[in-house]
Amino acid sequence: MDWKKPLFAAAALLAVAPSMAAASPLEGRWINPKHSVTVRIGACGPTMCGRVVDASPRAREKAAAGGTPNLIGTPLLTNLAAANGGWKGSVFVPDHNIRASANLKLLAPNQLKVQGCVLAGLLCRSQVWTRID
Repeated sequence: MDWKKPLFAAAALLAVAPSMAAASPLEGRWINPKHSVTVRIGACGPTMCGRVVDASPRAREKAAAGGTPNLIGTPLLTNLAAANGGWKGSVFVPDHNIRASANLKLLAPNQLKVQGCVLAGLLCRSQVWTRID
């Protein structure tokens, strides 16, 4: 009967282990430089993603004019995976209704450089987002 206690303890540890995994430094709420859009980044299956959780009326208008009628809830960042000291994935630009390749890099614990590139990386734009929680 003594052999059951260590086995039970090991099984309990394995059951809890996934929840004890360290959170990604990307996780949290981030705001763009104009303070017009807030994105929550978190786990989405095996990768990370970021959805719009708040937006100014002007940002909503611009997105609607570009073909995104409901900006709140829209996934802006998808399929983010660790790569080369940062993260790679896709970024959606709602006011232009386009998807581009994305490169993200933490500049500091509360600063995230988000870069989107089209035309095989020939045309890129970037912003530095600020963590708000």
